[in-house]
Order: sequence, then structure tokens, then C-alpha cells
Amino acid sequence: MMSQEKVPAAPAGSGSEQAQAPGKLEATLIEQRATGRKLLVPYVTAGMVPDWPEMVSAALDAGADAVEVGVPFSDPMMDGPAIQEASRRALVLGTSIQGVVAAIAHLNAIGTPAPLFIMSYYNILFRLGLKRAALTLARAGITGAVLPDLPLHEATAWISEAAEAGIANVMLVAPTTPDDRLRSICNAASGFVYGVGRMGVTGEQTDLARTSRQVAARLKAATSLPVIVGVGISTPEQAVEVCQDADGVIVGSGVVRRIMEGSSPGEITRFLGSFRRALDAG
Repeated sequence: MMSQEKVPAAPAGSGSEQAQAPGKLEATLIEQRATGRKLLVPYVTAGMVPDWPEMVSAALDAGADAVEVGVPFSDPMMDGPAIQEASRRALVLGTSIQGVVAAIAHLNAIGTPAPLFIMSYYNILFRLGLKRAALTLARAGITGAVLPDLPLHEATAWISEAAEAGIANVMLVAPTTPDDRLRSICNAASGFVYGVGRMGVTGEQTDLARTSRQVAARLKAATSLPVIVGVGISTPEQAVEVCQDADGVIVGSGVVRRIMEGSSPGEITRFLGSFRRALDAG
């Protein structure tokens, strides 16, 4: 499991008034959607290589509308082989939540053209204390969090602390989620709703799962939040097909695999640029 060093206590008088402005991730994505743009959200595992922040910058250079930064964890239940291996490498290199937050804070300090948010597992934030975790993320300019192992009926405390700190609570909906639960998840979500395109773990796929468009269509009928589909979106052609129903796509395993194979930041920009051009062309 990731090491959990102590986080400095919040300075006296600090609180949500000093946190990231509420709704930045959601507002940015809605603004982009309103122009007719399809949303591109790449995923990068933090710490997988020493220069991983440069890979985040490379994704932004490709025209990403937001970037999802994965916090490595020892038991990544949602992730397939590529991201599992990336997390393992990151943990071997000593990556911690504190280091991830500090690196994102630095990226935000030097200026990013799109919001950065994290994908984490609940135990990491729980160990920090939910209020402290939310404020720590907000001070770094992190705009949202995806917690795939936190079920809706246990999420009340985190949703409250995240909202107070201005952190979007991005929630996932699977292809098998019943309609009543889907609506409840959408009502509790902020930032965007993450449509899981296929059953199973993350990973590159030769063919697009039929469920990718199905879950997108169900979500679009249930929420005004941006609907972004991930898991199994592997090619620009698949991204364009999904976006006939969805507002955007998350591209993760293909990015992570290329980074582990030694791709340079420029190569990552070119890879993701192919998605950006395809989505823009429609």
C-alpha cells in the first residue's frame, strides 16, 4: 500500500474559503461542451516514471479538456494490467499521495490550460482524514476526485467534505447499473458522470463494447452533467463512435502503456492529438 506520511495540519483560519473555487471542473467541461466540442480526458498514473508531470503537460498540449491523474494504490480493483503495472512501478519508486499533490500543485502554479483531477482509492483519503484530504487537494488546485471503490450509500461524508472544499465528486455508472440507482448516482455526482464503457477492468480493446454507447445514452437521458465514457476507449475511431452519444471520452491504458514503453512527452502529445483531431472532425 502507498506510504501515508503525515500531512501538515491546516493553517489557523484556513478553510473552504481558501479552497479551489467550487465547480471549476464542472464549469469548464460544460463551457467546452456548449461550444459543440467533444471532451478529451487523458489519464496518467502519477509516479510511474520520474518525469510523469511532463506527461501530464504533454496531454494538455494535445488539447485535453481535463487530465485525470491516477494516485497509485496497491490493490487497484478497477484497473487492468497496464495501469496495475504502472501503479506497481510508482509504488516501488516511493510515490506517495503527498508527492502527487505537490507535483500537481507545481503544475497548477506554473499554469495549466485545463483542470487536473485525481483518481484514487478511498483508503488513501480516509487515512488522511476526509476533511484534511479535501482541503489538501483543493489547496493544490486539484478540481475533483474519482473514488471507484466508494459506493454511493457510503459516500455521504466524503461528498460533504468535497463539496465544502470545492472538489467535484465524480461518480461512476456501470452498464449494469439499474435505472433508479443510476439516477441517484447522477444526483450525487458533480464535475461530470463517468460512464464505464464495459464490464471488467480497464484496458485497450480492439473492438468497442456495445455497452459504451448504451451507458452514455442512458446517462444523457438522466443528467445535465457532462457524460464522459472511459474503459476500453482505445482508438480515435472508437472515441468518435462513443461520442455519438457521450459528451467525451477518457483515454487511459493506451497512454499508460506507451509511457511505460518509453514514449517521450512529444510522442504522447502526438498520440493524444490523433484523438483530438478525430473528435474535432466528428
